[in-house]
Amino acid sequence: FTEEKFGQAEKTELDAHFENLLARADSTKNWTEKILRQTEVLLQPNPSARVEEFLYEKLDRKVPSRVTNGELLAQYMADAASELGPTTPYGKTLIKVAEAEKQLGAAERDFIHTASISFLTPLRNFLEGDWKTISKERRLLQNRRLDLDACKARLKKAKAAEAKATCEGDTVPDFQETRPRNYILSASASALWNDEVDKAEQELRVAQTEFDRQAEVTRLLLEGISSTHVNHLRCLHEFVKSQTTYYAQCYRHMLDLQKQLGSSQGAIFPGTFVGTTEPASPPLSSTSPTTTAATMPVVPSVASLAPPGEASLCLEEVAPPASGTRKARVLYDYEAADSSELALLADELITVYSLPGMDPDWLIGERGNKKGKVPVTYLELLS
Repeated sequence: FTEEKFGQAEKTELDAHFENLLARADSTKNWTEKILRQTEVLLQPNPSARVEEFLYEKLDRKVPSRVTNGELLAQYMADAASELGPTTPYGKTLIKVAEAEKQLGAAERDFIHTASISFLTPLRNFLEGDWKTISKERRLLQNRRLDLDACKARLKKAKAAEAKATCEGDTVPDFQETRPRNYILSASASALWNDEVDKAEQELRVAQTEFDRQAEVTRLLLEGISSTHVNHLRCLHEFVKSQTTYYAQCYRHMLDLQKQLGSSQGAIFPGTFVGTTEPASPPLSSTSPTTTAATMPVVPSVASLAPPGEASLCLEEVAPPASGTRKARVLYDYEAADSSELALLADELITVYSLPGMDPDWLIGERGNKKGKVPVTYLELLS
């Protein structure tokens, strides 16, 4: 091994297919480790909590149940409402938001549990099981190869010495010399090297057999990486499904909360529109028709949201209220679904206001002489 590192020994090379199998196995192992670690960070951002969970796993002890951040926030809001007055408008809103945060925390807990079982566990089993077996057989193959190369080097040296002794033995001795015994010694050395060559050839045959057997064992294990990829692909689909379900649940919970707050805000602040002064993310939609449990709702059309009689309302005849209009910055491009809606471009400023009986998810937007309904989630309301 040392002579190979210094370039002083010949190395038995593996075939190209075997080298490709080794490279693919190493790449699979490295990327599996990175994906596993980053998924753990996604599920548990707190590094101290991850270290604690790692120690519990190494000690074969059950990881204690941990309160999620959403559940902790819900508890704080509920306690604040109880102390500040659950019958006040602020207290009632705190209770509603606390219930929504509690539901979000429960959904997060289910997602972490499902992802850990369906995705993290198979990846961890590969690294701690299959890969350790592959590494062990690869080390054994390396030792067999070194033994084979050593036998080849020993045979090469023995043949060189035998050839040298044979050349010296073929020389006709001069028996008039004072030391004719050199010829006898040379003949004896040639016979000894013949025996050494035979012994080296026998050791080489044994080493070659053991190397070929170990190479076949290692090759079979490396070809099993294809099955590992298939298994990880199935686990990845499960992870995406659980993640989609989680975000769909979160969206539904927040949509219900927004509707509750919209109705209560209209009662608390009459004459003002319903909206948020913080940037909102665009509505999400699922493109998979087969995943019914994880389907993300989209912004409904105006016709489906408008109360009876409003769908036929002519917007050109609607005058803005004397008070309650505000400026809003458009967060995302929006394409109008029909003539009653106003198309939006990101970063433009428009005037918005609400009308009595309108759905809280929609406002009336004006830009120049154009007027139409716009979704609240696409706007950042300004002062």
